[in-house]
Amino acid sequence: MSAGLLGLLDDVAAIAKLAAASLDDVGAAAAKATAKAAGVVVDDTAVTPQYVHGVAANREIPIVKKIARGSIRNKVLIILPAALILSQWAPWLLTPILMLGGTYLAFEGAEKIWGRLRGHTDHDAPAATVGPEAEKSLVAGAVRTDLILSAEIMVIALNEVAHEPFFSRLVILLVVALAITVIVYGVVGLIVRMDDMGLALAGRESRVSQRVGRGLVSGMPKVLAVISVVGTVAMLWVGGHILLTGTDELGWHAPYAFVHHLEEAVAHAVPAIGGFLAWLVNTLCSAVVGVIVGAVVVAVMHVLPFGKKHAKHEEHEEHEEHEEHGGDAATPADDGGPHGDR
Repeated sequence: MSAGLLGLLDDVAAIAKLAAASLDDVGAAAAKATAKAAGVVVDDTAVTPQYVHGVAANREIPIVKKIARGSIRNKVLIILPAALILSQWAPWLLTPILMLGGTYLAFEGAEKIWGRLRGHTDHDAPAATVGPEAEKSLVAGAVRTDLILSAEIMVIALNEVAHEPFFSRLVILLVVALAITVIVYGVVGLIVRMDDMGLALAGRESRVSQRVGRGLVSGMPKVLAVISVVGTVAMLWVGGHILLTGTDELGWHAPYAFVHHLEEAVAHAVPAIGGFLAWLVNTLCSAVVGVIVGAVVVAVMHVLPFGKKHAKHEEHEEHEEHEEHGGDAATPADDGGPHGDR
């Protein structure tokens, strides 16, 4: 009995060690996959605060929570099953799908730059909500955008663990989905409430607190502006890098080989900081690819018939709105004559 018990304990200990090793492997793989998707995570974090710009302060956090729940549903109920099915039975589709997503990110980045050059952006007016229906519409739009970015994150993560067994992939991707959602929307929650924290500090008696509070309130617009720029750059960089590596995997090696040779040349030229400079070269080249591809897609979208119709429709609406305001402005002047005669 004693020998049998000792043998059983040895088996349990061996199983426990194996489980611990497996958990360590899963944790390491999840961390690696999350780090690989960091560029899109930055982009996701930069995009989301714009959806609560102008919203009443008491609705900011509830809206962020609703978007976060939608993001979890996107990742766990839609993207994760689809990605696992593809990786198991049609892994050759992952690279083309990833490249389509990269093209979309490049297009979004180029569209933002084009909007800035034209002197207007999608968020000139605050996204103020006036009721439950407006809030529901705002959350739905944010969750749709999150679906695209989350798909990129999950496919990038899946690409890193494609060699793992099916159930390991499942666990790793669940960890990545939960970790990234907590990180992104935790940071977003802090960003959108930072000015309220500043106001609270500014109302205290301590001069130091007041100074810090005023600094937070005055500095948040600049922080949001920097986040917006970082988000645009991340779109172009991540999109371009996905396209570079994707074309290499599909058999067109010249673009990626050119960038790789540049990296090696810079790394050998400045050995002390060669690793950082090589990464910087790769990032800049990826961003250039993103700008070029994104600009082409933007140009095509503006040339296509439905793009023209959309532009004409917007111009027509703006013209009608202008005429309506003009008519309203003229009414007091017209009414002024009779009142003046009296």
